[in-house]
Amino acid sequence: MLTTKTQAIRVLLVDDHEVIRVGLRTVLGQTQGVAVIGEAGTMAEAVQQAQRLKPDVILMDVRLPDGSGIDACREILGALPGTRVIFLTSYADDDSVLAAVLAGAHGYVLKEIDSPALLEAIRTVAKGQSILDSHVTERALRWLRGLHDLPATSGTDQLSSQEERVVALVAEGKTNKEIAVALGLSDKTVKNYLANVFQKLRITRRAQAAAFFVKRQG
Repeated sequence: MLTTKTQAIRVLLVDDHEVIRVGLRTVLGQTQGVAVIGEAGTMAEAVQQAQRLKPDVILMDVRLPDGSGIDACREILGALPGTRVIFLTSYADDDSVLAAVLAGAHGYVLKEIDSPALLEAIRTVAKGQSILDSHVTERALRWLRGLHDLPATSGTDQLSSQEERVVALVAEGKTNKEIAVALGLSDKTVKNYLANVFQKLRITRRAQAAAFFVKRQG
């Protein structure tokens, strides 16, 4: 377990905006017990830097130019289970938060957070705990409760294999465009598949589709 008295918390910054990285480096650089050991502006760089530097904590944005911070989180934690990931983002939508939780993130805070609160979040996560910004906590709890309200088999047998693949990618936090690229489809076709899935499962939101997938997998 880390203690700020004996060892600095080693932090990797992942954000495609240099100005944000500079600001974070400035704030964290003035804090005793926290050391910024590297930066990355893309998903590929994030994975590479994490594997090379083995940070204690990663501050990760959700949207990156070459992919998703969600995918980066999943890949990094698969290789470095001891690393902790905090999503620091402007996005508090249902799908992003749920996808972050499913990817194994240890924290999810908004960029509106003030410096003392961010530092506290880093220290909390480094100690082995998890944290969610107060603005998203209630949403996350509501979605988790919603897992128990979803039918276990309703519509399941009616989903085609392609629809199953689309739902699985939705659960990974993929956008329609990203799903289209992954499956070699057009954006319109992906939308049609999702419309069919929503109708078969009697749901109306992507987060519900992701929750359905997680419940069935569990």
